[in-house]
Amino acid sequence: MKYEKIHLIYFSPTHTSARVAHAIAEGTGIEEIEVHDFTYEFSGSEVVVQNELTVIAAPVYGGRIAETAMERFQNVKGIDSPVITISLYGNRDYEDALLELTNWSRQAGFTPVAAAAFIGEHSYSRKDLNMPLAEGRPDQEDCAGAKELGLQVIRKLEAVASLEELPFLQVKGNYPYKEKGVSTPATPVTREEECTQCEHCIDICPTQAVYINDDGEIESDKLLCIKCCACVKECPQEARVFDTPYTAMLFNNFKVRRTPEIFL
Repeated sequence: MKYEKIHLIYFSPTHTSARVAHAIAEGTGIEEIEVHDFTYEFSGSEVVVQNELTVIAAPVYGGRIAETAMERFQNVKGIDSPVITISLYGNRDYEDALLELTNWSRQAGFTPVAAAAFIGEHSYSRKDLNMPLAEGRPDQEDCAGAKELGLQVIRKLEAVASLEELPFLQVKGNYPYKEKGVSTPATPVTREEECTQCEHCIDICPTQAVYINDDGEIESDKLLCIKCCACVKECPQEARVFDTPYTAMLFNNFKVRRTPEIFL
């Protein structure tokens, strides 16, 4: 089977999932790419992919696919379309996330042809405290691996005449899925002395959690914030910070570089 078009479907607040998805697309050699970015704007309209290769990518939060991503993916449907499912985690563990995304893709009508867990810079990474967590990842080596995955998928698909000939794809994970713990109420805060109120943090928040309060200060809504820390990583003045004891714990226990896991 050969495909002339590839769809990239992702939720990517800090651009790690998007980077891997685009690298995979590059590796396939398919020139026509249609992007469905569910990060910032969500219209609720249905996305139907028919007879075309697809990549679906999302970050891991607490061993599961980010809840916001799963909510927004519910309007995605596949018809006779092979899919590559990708989870991005911050060098700790992806636990049940990749299995969750792969199982969901089957329920949505796709046929999983490959899956992978890649590493992206952790949301809680703190360069200013000398506690980086997978800083700069996915890096050049990761993207090279993603391109190679894209090439391998094309070869796998070219070797069969129909999707029915593909073996059932097995990926790591457990079902029932891990139950996520109660989220802490802490959110990123603004160092007002450094903030220029450019409002970039407001524009890039995937859940519209950042706003200007009655005192004219940048603040985050604790009920809406998903702690993706996009506002922290992209603030041009480095005025947004997220202080959490989990940063030190993660840095002390998960600093050793992990490599992507591929299921093909």
